[in-house]
Amino acid sequence: MHDVVIIGGGPAGSTTATILKKYRPEMDILVLEREKFPREHVGESMLPPIGAVLNEMGCWDKMEAANFPIKIGATFRWGNTKDLWDFQLFPPSLFKDQPRPNKYEGQRLHTPWQVERAIYDDILLKHAESMGTEVREETKVAKVHRDGDRVTGVELEDGTIEEGRYYIDASGSSGFMRRQLGIDIVEPSSLRNVAIWDYWTDTEWAYSIGTGGTRILVLSIGYGWLWFIPVGETRTSVGFVCPADYYKNMGLSKEELYEKALADEPLISNLLKDAGRENNVRATRDWSYYSERMHGENWFLVGEAAGFADPILSAGLTMAHLGGKELAYTIMALDDGKMDGEWLKSELSENQTRRVRQHIQFADFWYTANGQFTDCKEYTSVIAKEAGMTLNAHDAFQWFGSGGFIHENLGAGFSGCEFDTMKDTIEVLTQTTASLECQKYNHFTLNMDGATVEEFAVYQEGKIFPVKRWRRGNETLPQSGLYWVIVQLLQHRSDLPFVFGQMAKAVMDKGLRNDIEGGLIFAMGYLESMIRGNWVIGTHDPSITDFEFEFPKLQAGIKMNDDTFVGHS
Repeated sequence: MHDVVIIGGGPAGSTTATILKKYRPEMDILVLEREKFPREHVGESMLPPIGAVLNEMGCWDKMEAANFPIKIGATFRWGNTKDLWDFQLFPPSLFKDQPRPNKYEGQRLHTPWQVERAIYDDILLKHAESMGTEVREETKVAKVHRDGDRVTGVELEDGTIEEGRYYIDASGSSGFMRRQLGIDIVEPSSLRNVAIWDYWTDTEWAYSIGTGGTRILVLSIGYGWLWFIPVGETRTSVGFVCPADYYKNMGLSKEELYEKALADEPLISNLLKDAGRENNVRATRDWSYYSERMHGENWFLVGEAAGFADPILSAGLTMAHLGGKELAYTIMALDDGKMDGEWLKSELSENQTRRVRQHIQFADFWYTANGQFTDCKEYTSVIAKEAGMTLNAHDAFQWFGSGGFIHENLGAGFSGCEFDTMKDTIEVLTQTTASLECQKYNHFTLNMDGATVEEFAVYQEGKIFPVKRWRRGNETLPQSGLYWVIVQLLQHRSDLPFVFGQMAKAVMDKGLRNDIEGGLIFAMGYLESMIRGNWVIGTHDPSITDFEFEFPKLQAGIKMNDDTFVGHS
């Protein structure tokens, strides 16, 4: 009898096992992995939230020693413009060249990697094993035994039955236990894409900074888009994504369509002209989904078994690591028995569902915004119609802003990107201006009508802490952080000069920004999300002096590209 049986040794399963063994080394944890690691896997680009999880797992140093390229952002061509834009995780002007390997501090808090998944996943699994996890590779689960909603064991191909107190499906997109339990998936999007890719050696990099720093490329080509991701010093992942119907209607083999896409993009063709190719074209479907249920009496789903969002936002690994961490915390709290078990499980499931759903929603917007998909107009128009969205910055901003800019654990933003960066991104994609609601008014009133108070889970240092928040329908507002500061300010005074001044001061006092303008911009994102969530109602009072503040057009998070050596396409 094991404490935890995990099906799948990928990032989600390895993260869960490692976090559990870190805080509860006495636990008996079994990982059953059907393949032999290292093994190839797509999904190589990362986002900043991963670094904190890897550091908590104790394997940041191992990853940094692998010398993966440092990701400082992405250069993309998308939307209604043919210009190249840089989405910056860290401004190059502030980037300091540092010897590798490096510590998880300073600029490395904001700069993850692009990774060769065969190496990355192998490091994760071996690290979990070094922590005391029992890992069995080349071990395939053939059947899940159950009694109602309770899993009673997993049967291996050789007939062996492994039993545990908890069971975790971390089997990736195959969702083995999910399927065995008969749990359906939700497919909220019209996105039905296929991805085709191969690996190249000794390519040029479109951009290089310091020791190993670079940006990935994401370039639309009229009927799909290409990725160019350096995953090692000499190895680069180059892939093509297009609608499944387009692939089917073209009548070309995956090899032929891949070569056509590369030939149609001169920027990437130039980077590949002196490179070697492994000539092993792979393909998979990239259909966004999430599971109708993510937990049961003694079982959980995590990673792609729980849900998958289109890869345009590079969020797969981030969701796997965050989900794995929160699942480990949940199991430990269940064992402690000090909190309501159903609340712990529902918080975990809600977090995973929200993350996947928000990424699916924003991926829909990215595709809808791509005016260069000339051969896929029907494809993007269907997405826009389903979203009920006229493609301009105001509607797009409202559409997405009302769906998740407020996040209890991450502040006002999305996937590690702050509110102002997302605003700039939407404006770049639509080539229009999104006006902020908080700049239209000079008087702000709290609106808590119909709101109830509940608790949500915060996951820190091996413990789950319940923190209060307000809920009204699907909208939530935490009673913590800068949101709580703004609520307190508005209970005292509601006029713009006082509110804006005190918000900026609070941001600076917390060390989130070191100048008044930067503090105000940061805080306005929080106030804006509260207005769009209907937690604050803005009005204009002629007796109050207006405050003239021009929100900068582009923040440090995004700018027009001027340093890619092959120039503009």
